[in-house]
Amino acid sequence: MLGPIPIRAYALCIIAGIIVAVMWGDRRFVARGGEPGTVTDVAVFAVPFGLVGGRLYHVATDWYTYFGPGGDPVGALKIWQGGLGIWGAVALGAVGAWIGCRRRGVPLPFFADAVAPGIVVAQAIGRVGNYFNQELYGGPTTLPWGLEIYRRVDPSTGLPDSLGGVALDHTPIEIVHPTFLYELLWNLVVAAVVVWADRRFRLGHGRAFALYVAGYTLGRFFIEMARTDHATRVFGDVRINVVVAGVVFIGAVLYLVLVRKPREVYPVPADDTPDGPVDDDTPGDDAADPPAADASAPEAETADRDRVVAEPGERSP
Repeated sequence: MLGPIPIRAYALCIIAGIIVAVMWGDRRFVARGGEPGTVTDVAVFAVPFGLVGGRLYHVATDWYTYFGPGGDPVGALKIWQGGLGIWGAVALGAVGAWIGCRRRGVPLPFFADAVAPGIVVAQAIGRVGNYFNQELYGGPTTLPWGLEIYRRVDPSTGLPDSLGGVALDHTPIEIVHPTFLYELLWNLVVAAVVVWADRRFRLGHGRAFALYVAGYTLGRFFIEMARTDHATRVFGDVRINVVVAGVVFIGAVLYLVLVRKPREVYPVPADDTPDGPVDDDTPGDDAADPPAADASAPEAETADRDRVVAEPGERSP
């Protein structure tokens, strides 16, 4: 407690993840030719949109808790009691990023490729909060890294309180698979793969972001099936996040396969490409049709602009 204000470990993890994503994303954005500070400016829109989107997804997929018989509609607004969905966070966060990119004149795919590995690392950091909350775990295990679950109670009343309570008895009531830890480690692997592939294949036009989405959803598909916490189920007895992960994975893979454009170069002079970025390995027309010399420019600059590069074995005119 900070006076009357409760400080939640999960919230601190989310904030730390956002900071890492913004700082790393800015470095990658600048390395690709972008302007420093742009990622921070876009994050001003993307982060609030992402938080709202994450909450909306949670409420939509768990609506009966709030709007069903005996539900608490006001509880849908109590975000501090938990309940964020990564799918909604990324979807609506992308809308906020689009707005921020429009204001800064940055193509959204170019921005997304720069921040992709930072986002998945932020998700990994956020998963640490699940440890403090004793949530999102799997079935019983005897493995040495099993998570010990304690009975938490409100010390003033003795009533169970799994979120804000404390463990008065340190004898675990069960030892389970820490599936949030598995996802954390998988996210770090995905970040490393995205960075490697981006350098090796010079991904562009949103393909680095698509690779992050495909990698994350692949792991989430299997990890989600190992979880035993309460979840909305569809198609009989399938967790809804398993279905969403599968559908999004297919979409991301299709994008990777169908979009074959090389990496953009950004920014570029406005008189060269009035419609935006260009591809860095697309042959130019300068050698065939050099620009006309500016009569007001110094002779040295004019000569440099009209210079002809001789082929090996030839004499330069």
